[in-house]
Amino acid sequence: MNWRWNRLGTAVLTAVVGATVVLAGCSDKKAAEPAQNNASGASQGYTVKHAMGETPIPKTPSRVVILTNEGTEALLALGVKPVGAVKSWTGEPWYDHIKAEMEGVKNVGTESQPNIEEIAALKPDLIIGNKMRIEKVYDQLSKIAPTVYSAELRGDWKINFKLYAEALNKKAEGDKVLADFDKRIEDLKTKAGDKLKQKVSLVRFMPATARIYYNDTFAGVIFKQVGIARPEKQNKETFADDVTKERIPDMEGDLLFYFTYETGDGKATKMEEEWVKDPLWNNLNVVKNKKAIRVSDTIWNTAGGVKAANLLLDELYKVYEVKK
Repeated sequence: MNWRWNRLGTAVLTAVVGATVVLAGCSDKKAAEPAQNNASGASQGYTVKHAMGETPIPKTPSRVVILTNEGTEALLALGVKPVGAVKSWTGEPWYDHIKAEMEGVKNVGTESQPNIEEIAALKPDLIIGNKMRIEKVYDQLSKIAPTVYSAELRGDWKINFKLYAEALNKKAEGDKVLADFDKRIEDLKTKAGDKLKQKVSLVRFMPATARIYYNDTFAGVIFKQVGIARPEKQNKETFADDVTKERIPDMEGDLLFYFTYETGDGKATKMEEEWVKDPLWNNLNVVKNKKAIRVSDTIWNTAGGVKAANLLLDELYKVYEVKK
């Protein structure tokens, strides 16, 4: 499971070429800042500072393997189709919103279990991974190709995006993607106006628990940038709380967005159905006012990348009834 469902950082490593790697490492709280790119062209080398140190990259890479879901979105947004990528957390093997762009890309396992042998067989000239997920195989990957790691996978996707753009020697292109996103944020803020004062609640259903999401989450960070108000009990600079039904009153808001992480076994859907039938849920004013809105878990939480962020903004334009 990824960080959005389980914050455990323990793992088991089978360090044999051809084996699937199972691990998760702990990371520094603060993501490493990318180094300045010294390259002036494809043939000139440059060095990238990242979560594991500094990595020299001899030339602009053309065969990239990406080992995080949000990193996959970053590459696609920068016009780079990876030769290999870890599968999406839901989808076979890619999320619906990226699958058309991922045709022909080799599935090399999951964020927590990349397949070293398959990665090596692709002969990449750059590997991008994440310290929190696969710290212990950094040395193995580095022997295959220059390897760059982001530090964390929570909250502000822009931090990792900047690092990935740096590693790809596409800093200028990356700056434009971010500027375009920020321009959309400002446009939404201006057009939505006082509607943003409505206090918005975030709730997630999973196979074994329900969660109230706070500010240090994918949607929470975007809400903060837009200026969307949060209920007092949810306006915290933390991640989330696993809650029992007794905490349903804490889900109250003027608007409530809820999403369900369903992997195909029906357990999360069953959890959602059970909770939304509960008297405490139906006693919420936001439910009575028909302002509890079911949204895509992929877009609002799981994918965690720039493409999902823009799709989330699309939905906010609709909810606030303003034109893009």
